[in-house]
Amino acid sequence: MQSKMAHEGLWEKLERLDYAETARRAGCQFLSDPERCVLTMLNTDYIVHIADRSISAVRAASSQRPAEFLEQLCVLAYLINAKDLPLSGKLVNGLALPGGQFFFRGVHCLPTEKLEQVFGSRPQALLEAAKPLRAEKSDFGDASVRLRLLPRLPITIVIWASCEEFEARASILFDKTAAEQLPLDALLAAVGLGVRALTEAASDSN
Repeated sequence: MQSKMAHEGLWEKLERLDYAETARRAGCQFLSDPERCVLTMLNTDYIVHIADRSISAVRAASSQRPAEFLEQLCVLAYLINAKDLPLSGKLVNGLALPGGQFFFRGVHCLPTEKLEQVFGSRPQALLEAAKPLRAEKSDFGDASVRLRLLPRLPITIVIWASCEEFEARASILFDKTAAEQLPLDALLAAVGLGVRALTEAASDSN
C-alpha cells in the first residue's frame, strides 16, 4: 500500500486544482465517480485516484500494480505543471533548457552513460528495444528514436556507435518546451524511467 505521506506537497497542490481543466492541460482523461485522472507514461496507463491519494500503473487489463515512488513524482508533477502548448519542433540538449546548465551536473547528469554501455556496440538494438514503448524511429546518429515520456513530453535519444577511433556516444534531446511541462527534477526522473525501460527491454531481448 502506498504511503499517504509520499509526495504529500504535490498531492495538496493537485487537490487545489480543477481536475477537468488539469486533464485538458495535460492531454489526459478525467473520469468522475470516483474522481480520477488517467494518463499514459511510457506506454503504461497511470490511474490517479484523487480521494485516497494513490496511483495505479496498468500495463494490461490483468496487470495492475501500485506506482513506484519516481513514477508518482513524474505523474503528479506533470498533472500540476503541464501546459496546453504545441511542440516547438526545435530539439535542444538539457543544458539549453531554462536552468539546465546549472541543474544537469554531477549527480543530476542525464543518464547517457547507461545508454552508451547498452547500445554503443549495437545501436540497432535501440530500435528493437523501443518498439514495446511505441517510440518512433528518427534519423540522427547511427540509431535514434523519439520516445513519448508523457502526453506532451517527447524526448529523442541518439546513439553513435563505438569504433576503432571513437568511443560510443549517446545524446538525450528535448523539445524546447520540455521545461514548461515538468520541473527539472521531475524531468530527470522521467528520463531515467525512459532509459530504464529501454535498457531493460534490450536485456530481455538477449
